[in-house]
Formats: sequence, C-alpha cells, structure tokens
Amino acid sequence: MKHPAFPNGITREALVDWYRAIRVRTKSLFDIITPDAYYDRPIALRNPIVFYEGHLPAFAVNTLVKLTQKREGIDARLEDLFARGIDPESEDAIKDPTDVWPSRADVQAYNTKAEQLIEETLAESEMVEATFTILEHELMHQETLLYMLHQLPYEKKSAFAVAPGVSPGKQARNEAISIPRGRAILGAPRDGRFGWDNEFPELTVDVDAFTIDAHNVTNGEYLEFLSETGASAPHFWDDGHWRGLFERIPLPLDWPVYVTHEQAEAYARWRGARLPTEAEFHRALGDEPIGAGNYDFLNTEPVPVGSYEPNALGIYDLAGNGWEWTSTLFEPFPGFEPMPSYLQYSADFFDGKHYVMKGASPATARELLRPSFRNWFRPNYPYVYATFRTVR
Repeated sequence: MKHPAFPNGITREALVDWYRAIRVRTKSLFDIITPDAYYDRPIALRNPIVFYEGHLPAFAVNTLVKLTQKREGIDARLEDLFARGIDPESEDAIKDPTDVWPSRADVQAYNTKAEQLIEETLAESEMVEATFTILEHELMHQETLLYMLHQLPYEKKSAFAVAPGVSPGKQARNEAISIPRGRAILGAPRDGRFGWDNEFPELTVDVDAFTIDAHNVTNGEYLEFLSETGASAPHFWDDGHWRGLFERIPLPLDWPVYVTHEQAEAYARWRGARLPTEAEFHRALGDEPIGAGNYDFLNTEPVPVGSYEPNALGIYDLAGNGWEWTSTLFEPFPGFEPMPSYLQYSADFFDGKHYVMKGASPATARELLRPSFRNWFRPNYPYVYATFRTVR
C-alpha cells in the first residue's frame, strides 16, 4: 500500500523516521502544559489531558500490533483504558481523574515501551492499511489536542512556538470569483493508496455555475455583521481581542474569522448568500496540486488572508489558515465500505448531525493535505479552527 504524500513510495527506514518525527511533535504539544494541568478537562465534553497522552501509543499498539499483526500488546489494562477518544455524550459520562487515570510517570513509561514496539513493527512488517492508519491518526490528534490546549488558562501553558507579532491590519477586499458549470471529482479511487474509508470510492458530481469568495470571511467582515445584527461573537473573540493560543491580542481584522457552522450560515444569509457544497469546494480547488499555505504548524495562529499566492482561478487559502465549513452533511459516498483497521472511524458519525469541512488549518499536518480528505464536526462546535467563504 502507498501513501498519497509519498507517490514514489517510502522505505521502511523512512517510515520509522516519519513515525519518530510525529512523536517528537506530539511530545512538544504535551510539553506546553504545566504539571498541574495534566488531569484538567479544558473542554468539558472531552476526556482529560492524561487520556490523550496515553491514547496515541495505545491506539497504535491496539491497531497495528494486536488487531492487524495478531501479536501481544504491552499492558492490556492500559490498552483498554486508552482505547478510544470519542467525545462523551454528556459531562456525566466523564470519569473522575482520581478514580481511573494513572500517573504521568506510568503513562510515559508505557509510551516508551509502545514506541519501541511500534518502531519494530514498522521496520519488520509489510505496509498495510493499519500502518498509515496509526500515523495519520496521530497527526489528526495533534490538531485536536491543540484545540483542547487552546482552552487552558494562559498560566497553565508555556509557549513552544509563538507566531510573529501582528497588528490589527485592515479588511481585505473580497471579490467574487465565477466558476462555470462542470464536474467535480470527490473522493479517491481504490487503487492501492491509503485513505480513510469516507474518502472512497471516487465520486463524480455535476455542479452548476456559481460564484465564490476569493478570500475567507475575515474578522473585519464578521465584525460588520455583528454590528448590524447584534449576533453573538465567535468563541475566539474576547472583548475586541483575539483569544490566541498563548496570548490575547487586539483583534486582527485581516485574519480569517473562526466560527461555528451555525454562525457561518447566519453570516451567509445576511449576505444573501450561502455556504458552498463539498462539490463546489472541489470545483473552486481546481486540478492543480495543493500549493503553499499556513499549515503544518508554520504558525500557531492564522495569518492575514491572501498571504499566499492564489490558485489558477484566483482563489486564496483553500489549503491552510482554517478548515472551511461546507453545507454538505457528512455522509458516505455510494459504495462506502468501513475500513478494516478502524471499523467505526466514519460510520459512527453518519448521523445527519455533522458537516463536512475541507482544506486545512495552521495545525494540520502536511501529510493530510489531499483533495479527498474530509473533516467533519457538529454545527455548534466552537473550538475547531474553522472559517468559511460564501457562494451564490
């Protein structure tokens, strides 16, 4: 099996190096927190931080070693405790940290053994679906972990990297780009490349002509909406300031606004527009390779819209600077089949309550940037680095 980020293939040695690099970045994220924050739940409907430090190595052992290779794990109790990080349905479902979670020393001791076992397995075994499942799973969790750490009080964090100093800037001119009627190719063919089950099979869709914003909606544009309608401010705003990861700064008017799907829809209606469908996003993306952008942890915050070159159609930031909400419910493509290495990955969320997001955020790993990749969240979830643009 091949990975889309390595079209010419990848050696086992390079695969181990990639895994090690992923682990280095993950550990740098856990190093952000102060010791007293380890059992905190920065987001009420998520498990405490301790869970995620154990979950990533345990998931890799459970998936690659035990499920796929049919080999023994390291510690069955911890591998069960840290098995799956799905958000609980209510705060009542969260277990008290003092009742269930081990010490950080015990978690890290397990992780050291797990890393060695995973490296040995990657170096010795055939590259199969589970090989890339565990690697991309950790890349995705790096981003969701950062969402969670974003909510910690500043006194419980130390910066591992700080975005360049910024000024409030000015509102970017947001032109409408015309996209003619045509076909959009969603998903990916089943040709031996890795992808998550919701990316398959490839689907061709006819799309009517439309116009789409050249830029994501900015904080400045959204501020006009709030001033005229009295709507509620986004979660990332705080009394005229931006609630950054490591500091609170004057609201940068030329940064993309981060909002919920519900807030994005309300703004679009106010503009006499709507959110793009997943197929329309693909039409706007075009056929050229994904270019440079604010992704792969280049910055810990957004940058002004239009900081990178547009695509051939004149559209900016379709990859990076914030995931983009679409109006498309997260549903399977015709012919969907659950992936053997993670049967419940997508199927649990085909519930009519989640919307597809496309693109990438500053905290999205480079290896996840492919047109077929689909992200999804509930429409009222306020913590994700998600922006939008409108269409007509």
